[in-house]
Amino acid sequence: MNKIKITDYRKDIDGLRAIAVMAVILFHLGFLPNGYLGVDVFFAISGYLITKIAYNDVLGNQFSILGFYLRRIRRIIPLVLFTSLTALIIGLFVMLPDDFENLCQSVFATNVFANNILLLITSGNYWAIANEYKPLMHTWSLGIEEQFYLIFPLLFILLDKKRSRLILPVLFILALISLLLFVFSTNPADKFYSIQFRFFELSFGGIGYIICKDRLINARYKVLMTLFLLFILLFDFHLIAEIKLILVVLFSIGLLISDNKNKIGSLFLENKIMVGIGKISFSLYMWHQIVLAYMRYCFVDKPGVIESIYFFVIIFLLSIFSYFIIEQPFRDKNRINTKFLLQISGFVFLFTCIVSYYLYSIGGIVRNVPELEINKSEKKLNHGSGKRNIHIEYNAKIYDLDKKFTTNEKTKVLVIGNSFARDFANILLESQSGNQIEISYVYDINACADINDRLEKARFIFFSELSIDGFHDLERKYNIDSEKVWNVGTKNFGSNNGIFYNKKRDEDYCFQRTFMTRYFLERNNTLKKQWGKKYIDLIGAIIDKDNRVPVFTSDCTFISQDCSHLTHAGAVYFSKILNISLSEKNGIYN
Repeated sequence: MNKIKITDYRKDIDGLRAIAVMAVILFHLGFLPNGYLGVDVFFAISGYLITKIAYNDVLGNQFSILGFYLRRIRRIIPLVLFTSLTALIIGLFVMLPDDFENLCQSVFATNVFANNILLLITSGNYWAIANEYKPLMHTWSLGIEEQFYLIFPLLFILLDKKRSRLILPVLFILALISLLLFVFSTNPADKFYSIQFRFFELSFGGIGYIICKDRLINARYKVLMTLFLLFILLFDFHLIAEIKLILVVLFSIGLLISDNKNKIGSLFLENKIMVGIGKISFSLYMWHQIVLAYMRYCFVDKPGVIESIYFFVIIFLLSIFSYFIIEQPFRDKNRINTKFLLQISGFVFLFTCIVSYYLYSIGGIVRNVPELEINKSEKKLNHGSGKRNIHIEYNAKIYDLDKKFTTNEKTKVLVIGNSFARDFANILLESQSGNQIEISYVYDINACADINDRLEKARFIFFSELSIDGFHDLERKYNIDSEKVWNVGTKNFGSNNGIFYNKKRDEDYCFQRTFMTRYFLERNNTLKKQWGKKYIDLIGAIIDKDNRVPVFTSDCTFISQDCSHLTHAGAVYFSKILNISLSEKNGIYN
């Protein structure tokens, strides 16, 4: 074991930061499948360094929770506020209302370090394609870290110098509980976004510091740890995701508790390039997703080599700027005193929170968008992300049809299923039979108390995206007359409308077509084979020989507002193309 002063600056930690941030960036570019684990490297580093500061303050009887939080504010808040504000300003000019509304949510959540909670509630799946277009998607990790920073100092308040010997066992117990929760939880979204499942990563870093303290293990292990870490990050091999994550954390800690007196290790981790990247790693992390999301939103949805080169040039220039103009000055209390730090940070915090909340409350509608039939002068207030959200109200109004059939003479139509089923209900209402039919809607057939009565009275029954085996199970359970039943197909119009919206200057703007997301096309073909003539193939009616579908109707309005669900114009568009006319005599087509 070699002695090292706790105050020594370690270039190798900046080198490790460089590995972490480049892994994350390359992952988001689509070049490194395991690169997302770079965030876990950051967690281990943060836990190690934060514990180093707090633990030694406790031993010196100098720990101050106020001082702890002020250091965190100086380190993190100014850059987060500046990048969030920048993302908001850009979004104001280039984003469609629904996407801008979501961005405003993220700005507010990022400001209060809760974007991980917001993403857990609104999307759940970190790997969903939609997240690639969210400029602040990556701030979920800041939420985890800051929530850790809120909890962690309490340990040092409760266990002061007199009880400092208890810090390690208490931290170990808490880390073990978190690890067990992580390993045995069956909810992937919770495990990814929630602090209780991530606590062990940061606390393991702290445990590593306390055990070794100022005596680091021999440097000969450093090369081995570096190789193991790089192997997991660089190569896509079959290993349980939880095991890969735990190994990355352990190898990162192994590097942190190894001294830096190894020439081979120093050559890689401590050269000027790696150290330089490590120093600006926080700025790189904050800028990379903002630039990449807007690149995808406005210019190219799948960046190639040339676009990636431009991307790296931009984020490095921005990061160098923000490191020297924002990070460095605000970290130095001799250059920016605490009073000014709190004043300027408080002002920007309140400004961005108030503005983002207001913009969210109006659904992100800051201009007329004829492509979505949105008129800014028709002021509407947003009532949240549920059924009363401005951008899903057309689809959600079908919930009002969840009721028994009346005794009128109209043709009785039962629609069963999710939001795609509600889309089809709108197609029927916009069709030539719209005034002659009565629709009853059921979201969950198994939760409807009077489902048997509705099934019996219905002349037509439409399911949505239901497999044939799934239908046969319901057919037996509810004795459904299969002659009445049709299955409505799936649909998709690309990944995000932003890339189409920002090509207004193109001559063929209104005639743009897009490839469907692969999953939807494959599912459509599978369901079509299963159901045969009883399948209403929405995609088949519009897809061309190159497997592309239109984005706009003939009136240059978006068919879908989110690439999945229909606008009013989209429902009218499909009602005309499908030419559905429900009647007692002729079935669904005349």
